[in-house]
Amino acid sequence: MIDHPLPSLDMLKTQAKRLRAGLAQDGDFISHSEALELIARQYGYRNWNTLHAVIGNRPPRFAPQVGARIGGAYLGQAFAGEIIAVQTLSSGRFRITIDFDEAVDVVTFESFSAFRKRVSCVVGEDGVSPDKTSNGRPHMEIAR
Repeated sequence: MIDHPLPSLDMLKTQAKRLRAGLAQDGDFISHSEALELIARQYGYRNWNTLHAVIGNRPPRFAPQVGARIGGAYLGQAFAGEIIAVQTLSSGRFRITIDFDEAVDVVTFESFSAFRKRVSCVVGEDGVSPDKTSNGRPHMEIAR
């Protein structure tokens, strides 16, 4: 087995699609299931089912719980707070609602402020939101 962390199932499936498309450009046509088998072997597993079982049985890296105390950055502003709601979504994502200890100013203009005490956002297993600000920073970054 490869000794670095395995990508998510979605990432592995994307790799298989890219492999299949790349081979097709060279005139080598394989099925999607054959591409998945090749990806599994690339990561050192006997077959796709074995790799799928290993990834499907691993605990998520970030598993939010109602009542948990967390900290991090929201729109670039440091925060500490409590998770007050969690909804599990597909593909290892969670919709969480956080009640901040202190309201966070979500506006960067000097002449204007807008404070938020409670926010809801979607984060992945890494505790980072897929949505980004205009400067490319994730909306939510949970420190762990």
